[in-house]
Amino acid sequence: MLTLDTFEEASIRVKEVTQKTELIESPHFSEATGNKVYFKPENMQRTGAYKVRGAYYKISTLTDEERNRGLITASAGNHAQGVAFAATRCGAKSIVVMPTTTPLIKVERTKHYGAEVVLHGDVYDEACEKALELAEEHGYTFIHPFNDLTVATGQGTITMEIVQELPLVDYILVPVGGGGLATGVSTLAKLLNPHIKVIGVEPAGAACLKASFEAGHVVKLPSVNTIADGTAVQEPGDKLFPYLQENLDDIITIEDDELIVAFLDMVENHKMIVENSGLLTVAALKHLPFTGKKVVSILSGGNMDVITMSSVVQHGLIQRDRIFTVSTLLPDRPGELVRVASIVAENNGNVIRLDHNQFVSTNRNAAVELRLTIEAYGTEHKHQIVDALAAGGFRPKLIQAHL
Repeated sequence: MLTLDTFEEASIRVKEVTQKTELIESPHFSEATGNKVYFKPENMQRTGAYKVRGAYYKISTLTDEERNRGLITASAGNHAQGVAFAATRCGAKSIVVMPTTTPLIKVERTKHYGAEVVLHGDVYDEACEKALELAEEHGYTFIHPFNDLTVATGQGTITMEIVQELPLVDYILVPVGGGGLATGVSTLAKLLNPHIKVIGVEPAGAACLKASFEAGHVVKLPSVNTIADGTAVQEPGDKLFPYLQENLDDIITIEDDELIVAFLDMVENHKMIVENSGLLTVAALKHLPFTGKKVVSILSGGNMDVITMSSVVQHGLIQRDRIFTVSTLLPDRPGELVRVASIVAENNGNVIRLDHNQFVSTNRNAAVELRLTIEAYGTEHKHQIVDALAAGGFRPKLIQAHL
């Protein structure tokens, strides 16, 4: 049972391994949404995510015999690091099965914290099946990343800290994968103050909890497809589902494109790196059907590899019309390229890439193709530049931008 006493015990216990992640007020998102927005920056947590809370509390409650058998888990990354760190702290051996699609940074950091890593399957569920096989074969103690009430209790300690710091919080937004974090956060919130509303946020490409709520029982999705790898789970935990039904007030689903924009917003406005799963609650802010409330968004983690980060930034700039590409045909004669460049410069555009194709037509005197990739301030500025090129007689055509 998830009781106030167990949450209080867990809150004391996890302080042995966690760092203080005090709420951060966000003037930018407050103004944009009409609410008083705060972030709970678990991306700044030791191991880079909240998962160390549940892992450490679970392992601390095991017997010496259970720990000495060795610990095994399956995870897309953050729980893996939490278990590796906690196991090493407790002097226990740890084995972690991770999907082959797990970002390299999460694999390497899991090894760094002392775990043996086994890569298996494309998604968490396949990795979990392998971990259970190894546990049966070798007698390891299995630590489930979410479908465990003790683990969920450890995760729920986040709510204790939120309420202590912001007693009059109205809404808490929590990312949802398998439901461990949402279970702990929502259950403790209702125990402390039934008036606190807790909204779960999950990726549209892995909305297993929403599907389960609609069906009234746990549903396993046939597949998942999302850049939010930490929440790419096919079904919520059956041990957790009754708590989620009782304590979660709503579910919001987020498209991957929204996470890309949210990443840019966090980098530019808060100078913070938040992984895609942690950005779910940031993207959800614009979907809230109310104003004037105190809202806390839990940023669940910040473990994003550099390659993914680069890709997200590029796609975000393109989505925001900060980068765009135009194609135009012009006569192949001296001065035409300079004339195009002058128009862009006069309108404060910055050319970052130029492709000049003389062979688009067999009649080079009639036309050659010029493709310009341009940096702009946003949509309005982009249209200003395109209109200026059109006024100059170049008939620009917007095409898919590539950096």
